[in-house]
Amino acid sequence: MSFEILAYPFIFLGLYFEVFMLLTFLSPAAKERRARKATEETPMVAIVVPCWNEQDTIGGTVDSLLALDYPADKLRIILVNDGSTDNTREVMDSFTGIPQITVLHKENEGKHTAINAGIALAHDAEFIGCLDADSFVAPSALKEIIPCFDDPKVAAATPAMSVHQPRNLLEQMQNAEYIIGIALRHTLSAVNGIYVTPGPFSFYRKSVIDELGGFRHAHQAEDMEMALRMQRAGYEIENAPRARVFTRVPRSVPKLIKQRTRWTTGFLRNVMTDYRDLVGNPHYGTLGLMVLPLGFVAIVGGVFLFVVALVAGLVGLIERIIITSGVPLSYTLVPRFSPEWFYAPITFLLLSSVVVGVLSISLVLIGRNVSRTPAKVFLGIIGYTFVYALIAPFWLLRALFDVLTGRRRAWR
Repeated sequence: MSFEILAYPFIFLGLYFEVFMLLTFLSPAAKERRARKATEETPMVAIVVPCWNEQDTIGGTVDSLLALDYPADKLRIILVNDGSTDNTREVMDSFTGIPQITVLHKENEGKHTAINAGIALAHDAEFIGCLDADSFVAPSALKEIIPCFDDPKVAAATPAMSVHQPRNLLEQMQNAEYIIGIALRHTLSAVNGIYVTPGPFSFYRKSVIDELGGFRHAHQAEDMEMALRMQRAGYEIENAPRARVFTRVPRSVPKLIKQRTRWTTGFLRNVMTDYRDLVGNPHYGTLGLMVLPLGFVAIVGGVFLFVVALVAGLVGLIERIIITSGVPLSYTLVPRFSPEWFYAPITFLLLSSVVVGVLSISLVLIGRNVSRTPAKVFLGIIGYTFVYALIAPFWLLRALFDVLTGRRRAWR
């Protein structure tokens, strides 16, 4: 049996998902969201910034919040120091003279406790925002995100995230991935299929947080757990594709693998344990019937295809060694032109892979255009197309190993 046959189901599901996303992007519901204007209404909001050892970035994060195009008397910024061991405390204290900023220092108990402590101080806020201390917002971001809450069924809204000043190939690759995420969240919001509210500048209706309870540890994926809890309770999660936020990303492969291992194990543990009733449940629509199940397929399929490709490569190498045994080494190593190259077979697997790649590039361009991201994405697309697939199996394998063995890794 050809190894290619084993890859067909996963290629088909990838094609199915991407075509679904493109068709949904063209739907009236998605078009209506893209046409939504920034609001002139200014309800009372509070933005909580949890910090742990962020001395190098917290200053820039706060400066970007102070530059928001929003009335100062309607915006509270709550900085929560979760027991930092560097100079984060001193940097945060330098902002205590600004009336709209509140600074709180507490013992290190985890990010979710820092967010909850900040929410507890936001007594008069109608909406709560969270912003990681290594992220920076555009001045118009808050006014872009508030209209998402016009519908009382909406409990949370997500922004459009991209990488802050990407430089090397690894950062450019992640930037392309983040821009695909912009397109996916915008499209999934049209069918209420969003399952995570990212740490950088997601907003919540405070009354819903009070109803459902605060953030939890949730396998180091508290933003995913909160989104799933809201979905289970019957609320909707929206997206503001022009609410721009820029975040720092890992600058080395080991750090990237560590980050993505945490994300993947968070998904597996949350969905497999606390929220497994959502998977395959038609009551939750696209989220239950497609998004969450395909999340599992993507993880398992990524590992499976990596193993199949590795085995196929080894088998091909062995066959080549056998065939060329006895042939002069100089002849087998020197590439020679042959007219037969013009007649190389175009297999279904090759054609399908090309189509998946083209659709992925289309999602990058859609995400860039819908969010009006000015960044150049050519280098990122190249990296995402040819490098991402070589790195991703390592964190997928690591995450599956951790889940199956019950291993818990430190976040930092």
